Amino acid sequence: MMHLNSRARRLAAVAAFAGASVLATAALESRQAPGQAVDEAGAPQFRVDPFWPKPLPNRWSMQQVTGLHVDHLDHIWFLNRANAAEGDEIGGDGTARRIECCVRGPELIELDQDGSVVNAWGNAAHHPQWPTNLQTVIADTKGFVWVSGTNPQDSILKFTREGKFVWDFGHRPPPEAAKMPENNQETGYLINKGRFQLDEVANELYIIQQKRVLIYDASTGAYKRGWGGHGMPLSEVSNQPIPPYTWTGAPPPDERNFVPDLHFVEISKDRLVYIGERGQNRIEVFTTDGKFVKEFYVSPNTPGQRVGEGCGGLNNPKLPPCGTTYKLVISKDPQQKFLYVADGTNNKVWILDRQSGRTLGSFGGNGRYAGMLHWINAIGMDSKGNIYTGEVEHAKRIQKFAPVMAARR
Repeated sequence: MMHLNSRARRLAAVAAFAGASVLATAALESRQAPGQAVDEAGAPQFRVDPFWPKPLPNRWSMQQVTGLHVDHLDHIWFLNRANAAEGDEIGGDGTARRIECCVRGPELIELDQDGSVVNAWGNAAHHPQWPTNLQTVIADTKGFVWVSGTNPQDSILKFTREGKFVWDFGHRPPPEAAKMPENNQETGYLINKGRFQLDEVANELYIIQQKRVLIYDASTGAYKRGWGGHGMPLSEVSNQPIPPYTWTGAPPPDERNFVPDLHFVEISKDRLVYIGERGQNRIEVFTTDGKFVKEFYVSPNTPGQRVGEGCGGLNNPKLPPCGTTYKLVISKDPQQKFLYVADGTNNKVWILDRQSGRTLGSFGGNGRYAGMLHWINAIGMDSKGNIYTGEVEHAKRIQKFAPVMAARR
């Protein structure tokens, strides 16, 4: 574990921010949307900040950013998953440096608004159950950080902001479960707990896995409720693979079940639950009780391959694309007017009207220059309207896109 600031300085900074935030909230909310430039379709405009963040200290290498979260202090937490570290990215490890740069750094990093590291910790030595395939990080308003992974024995772990272990969600499967048929009616254990959301209002964990969303008590881990696609009860959720389709340039065929891989779950201020089905290019919207509200598609004509068949990636580039709905962040204006969808296939951030689901525009595009994206897999937003993106595969970076403000007349 490494603390780059003393605890006293951290507490003082947090207290100062908290005092100022009460006075600044109204101003932030009032200026975020009205002052931002929009295009002819009404899509907010953004411009990359090429000098953000600052380089990581201590020769730490930058690795796959699989998860990213902006907390209530506008600090940016991201996972620095080193599963696919290249030799020249960690060649400085050990006592005899093979190259000057770099070494394997902590796998959880907290940045301030300037892009400087505030705190960093986490790896296999940090905790015996540290996730082996990191996926999600959430820093809550009560001073805790939640970290998860997607491998069968990974779970959801709760730490203090300084990295002290607090709680393990558990629900790990028996070793043989990974070879057993899919069972969407089983709630005692889960094969994959990596993609989740924390609902602080109700103190609940939303976990998306297989063809369902499951809700557990965030203090005890007790199962509370769950549902499948279009709000179907778990008893009706299919345990068979979703039939494949031949892509002809058209959207995927309709499907009542959730279509894996389910890739995000987000909850709006008005208590609607948004679930992204990457294999269907679809977002379904529910109440927190599981009542189906609506659905809409994101770049629907993009090929979306269902789980089981596999999709293109670092280790299988010859397979079809994975679909469009990778991650989502909801805008921070009082009405939460926009949805920003990270699309790792088209390497764009799509901008949608939240009420209608209509796509208004996008930013990004495939590439590795500043402002371009390559395999975007994480997205977050701060109270000022800045959007942060994280990339995996070989891109391995985090970027900041600032609002373009309308010219004053």
